[in-house]
Amino acid sequence: MADTLTPESAPASQRPIRSALRRRRWSWTFIALTSVAVAGWFSGQYVEGLAAVAARTSHNVTAASHFDSLAWPVRILFIVHITFGGVALAIGPFQFSKRLRGRGIRTHRIVGRVYVTAVLTSAVTGATTSLWNSLGIRGVFGYFTLDVLWAWTAWLTYRAARERRIREHQAWMIRNFALTYAAVTLRAALPVLILLQLPFHPHESFARLFDNSIHTIAPWLGWLINIVIAEWLIARRGLPGVRWETFQEDREKRPARRETHVGNAAASGRTPC
Repeated sequence: MADTLTPESAPASQRPIRSALRRRRWSWTFIALTSVAVAGWFSGQYVEGLAAVAARTSHNVTAASHFDSLAWPVRILFIVHITFGGVALAIGPFQFSKRLRGRGIRTHRIVGRVYVTAVLTSAVTGATTSLWNSLGIRGVFGYFTLDVLWAWTAWLTYRAARERRIREHQAWMIRNFALTYAAVTLRAALPVLILLQLPFHPHESFARLFDNSIHTIAPWLGWLINIVIAEWLIARRGLPGVRWETFQEDREKRPARRETHVGNAAASGRTPC
């Protein structure tokens, strides 16, 4: 049977396909595990409260030590941003699982609505709290831009799904989750940035090296890399790219679809809704 063939026993024409499927499965597993791990660790530590996290970490090593000193409305917005961002990061990978999607499109849609709601909530609160970040104007530009793009791509993902433009929906979902996954990329990039400083500052403390890293390109590095990879994946899979003409064509096709719908309804004697 075809399902029992191994790469060695499969026909030569099927081996590249099976190899690609295996790589995609391992990639998804890695992304899912790292997403759930970071979401659980990063969001879970705030269960004790913002003050508890700030008390056991060095100054400026976590955002908690900074936001704990601000007014209570900003602290609440920060906690909401962390909580809903963790939810989006944890459930986002499962929207790409064909196996889970094949078990029921209704579940896929429900989880998708929860994901979009979590992203929009976290993006709005994140954009607001970025105005009080500890990095100054660099942090505002980096994190505020990320949150705006995060919310915008989430809306485009949802709109494409509602209008049954499935391939566009898939492309926008890849872009959106690339921004969601910035929470993982940023934490993976920080140790690299710290190690790159060691030959030039061998006697500096960890807190100082961390502060140098977070104040340089960290606000941008976490999501710019992901966007580049996302566009490469979209092009490789033959999904629609981002073009101004795409939005123009979309606006031009809507009246045509509406007229076709009205014409079909009139021909069948039904009243168009």
